[in-house]
Amino acid sequence: MCLVLAARAEHLHHVVRPALARGAIVLCDRFADSTRVYQGLAGGLGLDLVETMLAPVLQGLEPDLTFVLDLDPELGARRDRARGRPGRFEQKDAGYHRRVREGFLEIARAAPQRCVVVDASGPVDAVHAVILATALERLER
Repeated sequence: MCLVLAARAEHLHHVVRPALARGAIVLCDRFADSTRVYQGLAGGLGLDLVETMLAPVLQGLEPDLTFVLDLDPELGARRDRARGRPGRFEQKDAGYHRRVREGFLEIARAAPQRCVVVDASGPVDAVHAVILATALERLER
């Protein structure tokens, strides 16, 4: 958890906050919700501890828009096996992956103004189209 937060703090300090200060749009493939889910909800540390440790790192910074790519864990496991190089998290058991999925969906339900759940079971091009259309629509607001 401490290593994850150290990396997050460094990324915020060197990349995200300077870009926001310039008025740039910042895209991240993982952010605080990933820490909440992977370490807190699915990883067993608990959300209270994770929130306490995240607070000084984030200093109030939260995304305006978060895409939750929803996928049945069994389909995700088949896709990982097809790629042939499962990472540390991908090697965890099915129960862990169900907890990860439910954790992200729980966050999305709690923050519907920020989170958009996208069905990631379809082809990459279809998932990309939904994400792009939603992002462009939000930017126009």
